[in-house]
Amino acid sequence: MKLFIAPRAPNPRRVQMFIAEKGIPDIEEVPVDLNGGAHRTDEFRRLSPHARVPVLQLDDGRGLSETRAICSYLEGLHPEPNLMGRDHTERAFIEMADRQAEWYWMALIAQAIRHTHPGLAPLEVPQFPEHGKVQAQRVRDSAKRFDGMLAKQPYWAGERFTIADITAFTSIEFARGLLKFRAGEEGFTHLQAWRDRVAERASAQV
Repeated sequence: MKLFIAPRAPNPRRVQMFIAEKGIPDIEEVPVDLNGGAHRTDEFRRLSPHARVPVLQLDDGRGLSETRAICSYLEGLHPEPNLMGRDHTERAFIEMADRQAEWYWMALIAQAIRHTHPGLAPLEVPQFPEHGKVQAQRVRDSAKRFDGMLAKQPYWAGERFTIADITAFTSIEFARGLLKFRAGEEGFTHLQAWRDRVAERASAQV
């Protein structure tokens, strides 16, 4: 199998971190030059019609896109260590936490960065800086809520590390790099402590 990625982009990193947690061998990583428009070529669109990364090319040649779909496929192939839930109840609550991390954290961070950072201008045409600034404030609003959540539990979905932590962690690292967001410096001490704890995992180094 081949995993098509864009270095430093959070969604490909989610899959890379998931693979690292699983210890899955022999998945070749293929970088895609987004700034150069490589994701818009006919060849790439045959794998990913919406021209997005990541994409997992299966051994039969088919392209599986959408981060969570890729992770679900890999979880099925490699059930342990379990990252998506051991029974239907735990799966539902982990999916809830993962969706909340995706929609109320990652999406806000991505919109703030894509509309305010000059390096993302080729990918977001046109940019709307005022919209980006509003999203950056909403990042702080969400940070406050998630900080309160993490005051009561060690991980995003509860008592153990799951895919929801991967989504949230790759998002906060994206924000640290391009939004200069430092949770602890802004008073979100529980969010910072969680981030630092996850950063110590070997998978966080991918």
